[in-house]
Parts: sequence; structure tokens; C-alpha cells
Amino acid sequence: MYEKYMIVPERAKKTEKGFEIGARLPYYRGVSLSMVEEIEVSLDGETLPQSDVAITVHGNTYNLEQRENETDDRWEMGEVATLSVAKAGDLSAGEHTIGLKINLRIGYMPFPSIRVFEKKVNF
Repeated sequence: MYEKYMIVPERAKKTEKGFEIGARLPYYRGVSLSMVEEIEVSLDGETLPQSDVAITVHGNTYNLEQRENETDDRWEMGEVATLSVAKAGDLSAGEHTIGLKINLRIGYMPFPSIRVFEKKVNF
């Protein structure tokens, strides 16, 4: 239901180490970052290692290991986080397909909350 809002193309940009995209939580409530089990980013069909993805919320940046243990900082519904993705090689300017998979661990749900979406993004 919220998948189409996950990728925020207006916040996409190339960086010295790769690229950044804006991302929204695909859930109707905010969650602490430790409840975000998985953030998987793909570029033009190539899935990038999760260890190369960092998330920034409220000016705080967390790598995979830090995110798994962060219980105080929350990612709120509608809030745009920045996903910084390290990518070797120069990203060519122009349109690319970005895929985003977010897996949330929600205590009262009897199944994983996995949301996936792709969007064309201009860098």
C-alpha cells in the first residue's frame, strides 16, 4: 500500500562514494531503527550489499550494525530518510532504475513485513 512512496527521487544525487536517495517508511506507524531488519538497494537490477547502505534520520547516520542496535532513534511515517549507498565506479548521469526492499520486524504481525518497489530516478 505504501510501497509507491518508498523511493523519493527528488532527493537522489551522486556522491563521491556512490549515490544517495530519499526513502520513506512503508508502514503506517513509525518504528525504531532496530525494527528495520533489512534495507536492500538495487541499481539497474544489481543488488548492492547491505553493508554498503547507511541510513540517516534526524541528522544521525547509521550503518547496518549500528542500525540493528539503535532503539532510541525512530523513523517516523512520512519522514524522508537518506540512504547513502557506496558504489565503486562512477555512476553515469541520467536515468537509472532504483529498487528498494525494506523488511520491518513488527512484533504483533505473524509474518514479515517486506515491501519492495522500483522507480526510475535521474542522477
